[in-house]
Amino acid sequence: MSERDDPGTIGRRVQQLRAERGLTQRQLAEPAYTPAYISTLEAGRVRASEDALRHIAERLGVAYEELATGRPAHLATGLRLRLTEAQRTLAAGETAQATEQYTALLAEAREHALPEAEAAALLGLGECALDTGELAAARQYFERTEDALADAPLPARVPALRGRAVSHYLAGELRYAVYLLESTLDELNRAGLHDPDALLLLYASIIGPYMDMGAHARAAQAAEFALTLAPQAGDPALVARMHRSVARTLLAEGRVAEADASLAKAAELYRTLQLRTELANCHWMRGYVYAQNGELKRAEEELRKALAMLAAGRAALYGSQAAVELADVLHRRGKSEEAAELLRDVLSDLSPERGALHAAAAHRLLGIIAEDARDTESAEEHYVRALSLLERAGAVGDLADLCRLLGDLLRRTGRVEAALDAYRTGLRHRTAPGTTTLGPAPAQPPL
Repeated sequence: MSERDDPGTIGRRVQQLRAERGLTQRQLAEPAYTPAYISTLEAGRVRASEDALRHIAERLGVAYEELATGRPAHLATGLRLRLTEAQRTLAAGETAQATEQYTALLAEAREHALPEAEAAALLGLGECALDTGELAAARQYFERTEDALADAPLPARVPALRGRAVSHYLAGELRYAVYLLESTLDELNRAGLHDPDALLLLYASIIGPYMDMGAHARAAQAAEFALTLAPQAGDPALVARMHRSVARTLLAEGRVAEADASLAKAAELYRTLQLRTELANCHWMRGYVYAQNGELKRAEEELRKALAMLAAGRAALYGSQAAVELADVLHRRGKSEEAAELLRDVLSDLSPERGALHAAAAHRLLGIIAEDARDTESAEEHYVRALSLLERAGAVGDLADLCRLLGDLLRRTGRVEAALDAYRTGLRHRTAPGTTTLGPAPAQPPL
């Protein structure tokens, strides 16, 4: 049975439409029903069957949906089409236009009480806010999406849960992001809700936080699950995102050629789908691959492509990440002044609550550049700032490396005890590689 208004509301609607058309109750009723039935229906004393409402709608010359719900005919279908168009607009990197589209759709969905369309518009606004780096706004949109889908099955809520986790991740709250993703995976797998798209989205999204926390074993396992789920997924955008995330674990294992191949597959899918921001992230990851392999010229070309695409799409935080990688390549190519200028621009757009990991990476590289210029005071200041940001975020692997850099600097300037403290701190972060503080890994899907 389709969703419909209460009998009293429908009765008043029938009476109003009948009067507007100058029909009597007998004329409306014939030939299938009686005038008395129409009278009872208009008084709200009977719940009309679907067949009765369809007969009355035909006699009144309106769509069944409009008579039963008060909504214009085909409204829900029209909204879905416009939601798809907004999604394409966002995928093409036109975030401002997509935000306008989703805002208008949200107002219309609310006006006509269409909760599914309202949830989809809220989710889109959350994704737009992620692209522009407005993390607090993004989190609120995703929370409101979850509220709108409170009665829906868990797989339907996964995109909003994933969005909320990503907003915490980009804000530097790694442990909480992992907690959200792991607990959702656990609930899906333990309850037997093995939706391939939902599981693939979660496993692909958790690889980055795992890697930044130094939990390489869990990242590798998540990548393995994602690769196994990919053939079952119905959404090629998810498959492309998975290939990009899996490349990180392949790099950690030194499998550079396989990582590059995985990113090439993702890039081809994103070109097909016209997902500009994700395609830019593929160029960023390919630049990272080339940089790790010592191919600095190719790395610079890929990273400049990524940065230009992300700037055009106003994907602020993703752009900051690509800018830090590009600055590292420029420094290694002897262009330290250009690298430092790029990093200062990055830091002007970030804060501890917004892009903590990117800010830490920028301070770390500025410290290295300052050391090369023999400005030890500035180098130490940048290292200490980076250390503070990473400790707050819980980025264990990066913390250990930064403690080594700071210790070496302190030792060269004659502060041996302080250097030893820095080394000890770094060793503590190295004592349990590949672990988190979150307990057992989530339940596994039946693969």
